[in-house]
Amino acid sequence: MARIDPEQERRRLAEFYAQQTDGELESVARQSGELTEIAREALRAELGKRGSYVGSLQNVTVPDDGEQEFRNLVTIRTFWNPLEADLAKGVLEAANIESFLFDENVIRQNFFYASALGGVRLRVDAANVEEANRILEEQTNGTPLEEDSGL
Repeated sequence: MARIDPEQERRRLAEFYAQQTDGELESVARQSGELTEIAREALRAELGKRGSYVGSLQNVTVPDDGEQEFRNLVTIRTFWNPLEADLAKGVLEAANIESFLFDENVIRQNFFYASALGGVRLRVDAANVEEANRILEEQTNGTPLEEDSGL
């Protein structure tokens, strides 16, 4: 794999950021934790030239490759309707179980991709599979909410 020349990359990014609008740069700055150090330096320099606030970029820490966390996520449900997937994710979040939706944005943009992708997949950590399934089953098979007689 070819190595990137840091100076050449710095110049390329400086030119790229110079062509961006203020709004685009602000959007990139909000996600600066995902940038390389060279990219953050170039972004900081461009924001400084424009007189924009760069404080949020000063203390950004990015984990080293050795610190990256790889999680064993298991698909526990698939949904054709992204709205139903959001509701199930919300139920799990209310129970303090972290969950993730895969392919949701693609299917929201073009529903015809749903069958090719297999629907929206709801995933949780392997350690939470049983609890998450139990909670979703209770939600699905639970008793309906009582109507408020005060309305």
